[in-house]
Amino acid sequence: MRPSFLITCGFALIPIFATNAAPPFVPNLGPDRATITVTAGEITLLFRQSSQWTPGRIDYLGTPMTTERSAYGTVFSFPDVGFIGTGHLENEPEKLKSLAFILDGKEISEPGESLAGEQFRFVRESSIRNFDLKGEIEVKDDRLYETATFSTVEAAPLKLVYHFMHAWTPTVTAFIAGKDDAPDESIAGPLTDGEEVNRKFYIQQRVDWMAVYEAQSGQVAVSRLLETPELGEHVSMIWNVPGTYRKFYLKCFNNQSVPAGFQGTWRMVTAFGKSDAKNWEASARRLADELRESK
Repeated sequence: MRPSFLITCGFALIPIFATNAAPPFVPNLGPDRATITVTAGEITLLFRQSSQWTPGRIDYLGTPMTTERSAYGTVFSFPDVGFIGTGHLENEPEKLKSLAFILDGKEISEPGESLAGEQFRFVRESSIRNFDLKGEIEVKDDRLYETATFSTVEAAPLKLVYHFMHAWTPTVTAFIAGKDDAPDESIAGPLTDGEEVNRKFYIQQRVDWMAVYEAQSGQVAVSRLLETPELGEHVSMIWNVPGTYRKFYLKCFNNQSVPAGFQGTWRMVTAFGKSDAKNWEASARRLADELRESK
């Protein structure tokens, strides 16, 4: 705690401390609660008020596959200001326009701390400067579908856009990624905690699917892109920050301008499974092939 001011008492300076801490951030829309946990089948999502009602954790079979120590969803980086979106509140808050929590086909007007059902859908609309953003999350058939759509009337220069940020837990030990036009090839490797790989980016190219392995639970997560616009030149990346996360990003519009009148949609599906360390890559490939039929 830092002193708010000093008073003099004889020859001594005595600090007087402020007792009122800054209130926690509350977005302009949403339920009056810190978190909402939603379970649909084998997948559980934690939504956080502090990160503008984007997911704060993804669990499979009760085991966290991602960490809460990160921002999720979509974020823009502007040349003149930096990041705006999700949990990035250091510059400008994202302005929420609407939220909808839909469980088993019924919209929940006042969701409680926890929801449970067979299917779940979440729709979130917002604006970030001149961009209108719509994010949709759907859990059905034990698969997680994420859709991001944004549009702008005016052209806008960007440093980058990140979609589908997944902060995989730091206990994830390996990754693999592939392209459909080269099914016998892959980009793969371990994810370790060594200083030589601290804050290193992996993959860094256009792929159709990627997967990670969480060794403690023996669980596999596979994400496949289902839809992307022609513009944006998307690239998949994993950022290795030992002890914090192995974070996935889909990066678009890297040091590019979004043209006036642009509207684009990105869609991804993520599915989970179990495997031992020896066979997990083969399991991931099979699941990646199955996800090609996802709708």
